[in-house]
Amino acid sequence: MKTTLLAALLALAGVSASAQMTPVGLWKTIDDDSGKEKSLVRITEKDGVFVGHIERLLDPSTDPKAVCEKCTDDRKDQPVLGMNILRGVRQSASDPTLYEGGTIVDPNNGKVYRNRLKPVNGGQQLEMRGYLGPFYRTQVWQRVQ
Repeated sequence: MKTTLLAALLALAGVSASAQMTPVGLWKTIDDDSGKEKSLVRITEKDGVFVGHIERLLDPSTDPKAVCEKCTDDRKDQPVLGMNILRGVRQSASDPTLYEGGTIVDPNNGKVYRNRLKPVNGGQQLEMRGYLGPFYRTQVWQRVQ
């Protein structure tokens, strides 16, 4: 009986840990230049495709009614708060610890980057790398939930 209970608890702990190794959840974004907290982004998954929306703006200097003036796609002049910034990301077939193939937009400059997400530190952080041609920048986001 004790062995069965212990096995069940260990199995549940393993499921919980592996669930945290996906990008699904609420993430605090940190500006890679200033180190300041910028926003909370909620990443969800449907049918194997991951998307992310800005759920809350954290920088007090950001206008809560700001719109993406420099965006050139369907997000042009749309409110930054609630914006779908992350689109079309899927788990990598060659490396299941990576999530890639989608895009992310920077609402500050309107640029759309190809991206790669990688949960690290037991899923408590997310390396978000955006590529524009051969150039890239990486931010490390902090899991909130």
